[in-house]
Amino acid sequence: MIETIKKYCNSLTEYSRYKTREVKIGDVPLGGNNPIRIQSMTITDTMDTKATVEQTIRMVEAGCEYVRITAPSINEARNLENIKKELRARGFTVPLIADIHFTPNAAELAARIVEKVRVNPGNYVDKKKFEQFEYTDQEYREELERIRERFTPLVKVCKEYGTAMRIGTNHGSLSDRIMNRFGDTPLGMVESALEFVRICEDLDYHSIVLSMKASNTQVMVQAYRLLIQKMEEEGMNYPIHLGVTEAGGGEDGRIKSAVGIGALLEDGIGDTIRVSLTEDPEYEAPVAISLANRYKYRQNHKPIKPVSEVPIDPITYKRRETSEVLGIGGSNVPVVVADFSSRLISTQKDLTDIGYKYDEPSDKWFLADAAADIIYLRKQNISFNFPENLKLIIDHDVWEKLDSKKLRYPLLSKSEYLKSKNFSDQLNFLELQLNDLDEELSGKIKSDNRLVLVVKTTNEHGMAEQRRLFFELIKQEINNPVIIKRNYQNISLDEIRLYSSTDLGALLIDGLGDGVWLNSKTNENIPKGEGKLTLVKESKEKFINRTLFGILQATRTRISKTEYIACPSCGRTLFDLQETTEMIRKRTEHLKGVKIAIMGCIVNGPGEMADADYGYVGSGVDKITLYRNKDIVKRSVPSSEAVDELIGLIQEDENWSEPSENAFP
Repeated sequence: MIETIKKYCNSLTEYSRYKTREVKIGDVPLGGNNPIRIQSMTITDTMDTKATVEQTIRMVEAGCEYVRITAPSINEARNLENIKKELRARGFTVPLIADIHFTPNAAELAARIVEKVRVNPGNYVDKKKFEQFEYTDQEYREELERIRERFTPLVKVCKEYGTAMRIGTNHGSLSDRIMNRFGDTPLGMVESALEFVRICEDLDYHSIVLSMKASNTQVMVQAYRLLIQKMEEEGMNYPIHLGVTEAGGGEDGRIKSAVGIGALLEDGIGDTIRVSLTEDPEYEAPVAISLANRYKYRQNHKPIKPVSEVPIDPITYKRRETSEVLGIGGSNVPVVVADFSSRLISTQKDLTDIGYKYDEPSDKWFLADAAADIIYLRKQNISFNFPENLKLIIDHDVWEKLDSKKLRYPLLSKSEYLKSKNFSDQLNFLELQLNDLDEELSGKIKSDNRLVLVVKTTNEHGMAEQRRLFFELIKQEINNPVIIKRNYQNISLDEIRLYSSTDLGALLIDGLGDGVWLNSKTNENIPKGEGKLTLVKESKEKFINRTLFGILQATRTRISKTEYIACPSCGRTLFDLQETTEMIRKRTEHLKGVKIAIMGCIVNGPGEMADADYGYVGSGVDKITLYRNKDIVKRSVPSSEAVDELIGLIQEDENWSEPSENAFP
C-alpha cells in the first residue's frame, strides 16, 4: 500500500486545472488562468512561402491558436520572416513557433523572428549516436558544461526578444548521456528537459513551456506526471504542452491521442494540446478542440469522496491483482463486452459486426482478432449454436427462468445480488457504482469467487469516480475482476470515440480494469468523419467493438492488430507520408502484434520510433533507410522497392504470415 504519494495534480477526485505560470506567446498567452490552447504544425516546405501561409490560414480557421513551422536549417529560419510578413499582411496575427532539432544557428535566428521556438534537448547540441558506454561523474559534468555553452546564446536571444521557448523531450530521442545515466525511462525524459530548464533559470529566463511526448501512452502519461512532481520539488510551475507523438492517422490516431492526452486532462493537467495525426494539420485541431471542450464546465461535477491513501504508483505501470473467474481477470488480457441490449440477434450473421463469421456449408465459425468475448443481451436469448468461447450476459430475472443456462450468465443489481439465492455456479456479474459499496455488499463480494464486478458511473467526472472505486477495492483487498462500463447519451460517434478512449484508457493505463463495456444511445449510424475519416455506413455495435479494441491496443493492454507508429509529417518529410503509410498498412495490417514505424525524415528516425520492431525512414529524396529496432539494416533503398524490402525483412525474421482467406475486411 502506497500511503503517501507525491503530488502530480490538485486532486484525484475533485476536478480543477493544475495552475502553472503564464507565458506570453505573442498576443495569445499560455498557462495561468488562460484556456487550454490549440495548436498544430504545418507540413509544407518552409521555403515555399505561399503554401506555408495558405496552410497556416487553414489551420487558424480550423481552430489553431498557435502554428508551428519546421526550420531545419538557417535558410528555413530566415524565410520565417517572409511567412510572418505575408500572414500579417493578410490580417492573421497567429503566433508562430519555429521547430528546431539539430541547428543552434537556425534557432538563434528564428528566435529573432517568431514568437516561440521549440527545441528537443535530445537533439539540440547533445549527442545521440546510440553508443553504449558509461559516463563518469566528471564526464557527465563536462557534457553538461558543453551543453550550457552551446545553449546559452539561444536563451539570451529569447530573453532579449521576448521569445518563448518550448523544451520538448521525446521518448525516442534521448541523448546517449541521458540514456546511460537514467535509461529509456520517464525519469530520463524529465531530466533531459530539466537540465535545459536549469540553465534557463540560471540566466533568469522563465518564458518556458515543457512537453514529454512518447508514442507509448503509458510512458507518455507517466513522464508528464513525473515532470510535475519534479517541478514541484524544484519550485517550478511552467506550462505543459500535451501530445502523443507519432500517434498515426484515422481512428487509431484519434484513439491513441485521446488515451494519452485525455488521461492527463482528466486530472487537470495541460495548458496546450497538439494532436499529431498522419493527416493534413487542419484535421488535427477539431480533435484537440473536442478533447479540450469537455472540461470547460467539469468543475460542477457531483462530489466524489476524497482519497487519503493512493494504492497505486502513478509513474510505474502495474496491473491490479485479481483472481480469475472463468477466463476474466487474473493474467488474462482485458475482455471486450458487446452490448446488444437494443438490437435483436436473430441469425448468425448478426454476430459479424463483433468479429464472428459463420460459414454455413462447413458449419464453422471464423473469429477475427478483434472478436468480442462477451455479449450483453439484456432480456433476449440466442436460439442458434454459437462459438463456445463466447459468453452471454442476460439480466438476472430472465436468466433464472432459462431452460438451458450453458454459456449464459446473469447480470445482477445490488438488491438482486443481496437478496437472490439463484446464481450461476460458474460466473455472475454484479453491476454497481461507488456509492453502492457498503459494508454488507463488500463482505459478500469479497467471499464470492464466482463474481465479476461491472463498475458504472453517472458522474460527469466519471473516470475519477470509477478510479475512486478501484482504490476502495484495493484498500479492502477485494480481488474480484472488474469490467469498466461507460454509457454515453446524446453525443456523436466521433465524440464517443474520443470520450471513451479518455475514460477507459485513463484507467487501463494505471493497470485498472479486466474488461471494457461501452453503450450509447446516440441515433447516428455512421461516424461523422473528422478530417479524412472515410464515411462508412455501419452498425453502432461494429463501431463500438472496433473502438474498444482500439483502446486496448492504444493502452498496450491487449494487442489485436499491427501497430503503426507514424509521425504527423512536416516540412522535413521526404516522401508522401499519408500515401506511404496507407500502402504499408494495406500489406501488413494482418501482422498481429508487429510494430512498424513510418518516419518522414531522420529527425523522426531511429530515436523517435523508440520501441518499434521495424522502421521505414526517409533518408533522402526517393531514398529509404530500413531499421530493425534501432539498428540500420539497409540504406538508400529506392522508394519504389522499399515496401517490398520491408516485407522481406519481416519474412527474414519469421514474423510474417500470409493473410487468411477468411480474414475479416
